[in-house]
Amino acid sequence: QVQLVESGGGLVQAGGSLRLSCAASGSIFSINLMAWYRQAPGKQRELVARILSSGITNYADSVKGRFTISRDNAKNTVYLQMNSLKPEDTAVYYCWASGASFSWGQGTQVTVSS
Repeated sequence: QVQLVESGGGLVQAGGSLRLSCAASGSIFSINLMAWYRQAPGKQRELVARILSSGITNYADSVKGRFTISRDNAKNTVYLQMNSLKPEDTAVYYCWASGASFSWGQGTQVTVSS
């Protein structure tokens, strides 16, 4: 079992930046893929970015060039650096991990004002 705890959300003006963190604990040795998803009000949850244990990353087209996913293996933490934020980035952001099973964090709210 893997436990995930997100932090770093908040309110920011358009054009600003935020960095989200996701700290993993438990059976972290089993994790081979971690990702950030987001869910805006009235919309389906969507993949934002993911990072393999090899370090390979993928991004949704809507965030390419603005967001960066990274990981610190020593701290068992994955980050999402979000720059040039837009109002349409407003959502609850969730951390997700794939290993022996799937795990979700509790989510952190990101609000971008225009």
